[in-house]
Amino acid sequence: MEQALDGLVWYVVFLFSTSLHEASHAWAAKRGGDLTAYHAGQVTLDPRPHMQREPFGMLLLPIFTALSSGWPIGYASAPYDPVWAANHPRRAAWMSLAGPASNLALVLLASAAIWIGIGAGVFEIPASIDGSSVVAATSPGVAASAAFLLSAFFTLNLILCLFNLLPLPPLDGSGALPLLLPEALALRIQEWMRQPFLAIAGILIAWNIFGPIFRSAFGVALSLLYPGVY
Repeated sequence: MEQALDGLVWYVVFLFSTSLHEASHAWAAKRGGDLTAYHAGQVTLDPRPHMQREPFGMLLLPIFTALSSGWPIGYASAPYDPVWAANHPRRAAWMSLAGPASNLALVLLASAAIWIGIGAGVFEIPASIDGSSVVAATSPGVAASAAFLLSAFFTLNLILCLFNLLPLPPLDGSGALPLLLPEALALRIQEWMRQPFLAIAGILIAWNIFGPIFRSAFGVALSLLYPGVY
């Protein structure tokens, strides 16, 4: 029962964080001249339009995995005009980076809230840290619930940011190539990466290599959050 309740908290964090991620893609595309996601109603933190686009990835799969394992696994997407992306590759690249950037912003906001709580004497640095206990409460009750919620926001958004930045199709990192490579070369690589079997291969590769990457990044993030302690 406790695992299921914790899983529901993780799901709520996933729902908000993923909705912000996709809304950021949609907003950046709108700013760049592509109104596709805007007309689909996705420039919003309301999760319903994102659920309607990806009901399995935003609703069924993450709720099932959250209740069964205590950890949500899911996905979402925002539509865009490929002709616009081909004509404006750098704008499309910034659109791709907007999603992970929004998750990084939530990591920073969670970090700020953690330190405000520590300064107020509500939180403390835990003796042992994992994804669910990035910070500890000094007393049970509401403070403990808030510590768990902030830990979930910190950890899950760090995962969403880093995983989506991997330069593999169909992840956002592959969409940022025009900012790193000559435009013509980046467009040729991106066109090649749009093949469906490469998207499947990219997800499988990302899934298998992400664990060590995240463990290292999580350690770095903790050292920045608690300098001189971790």
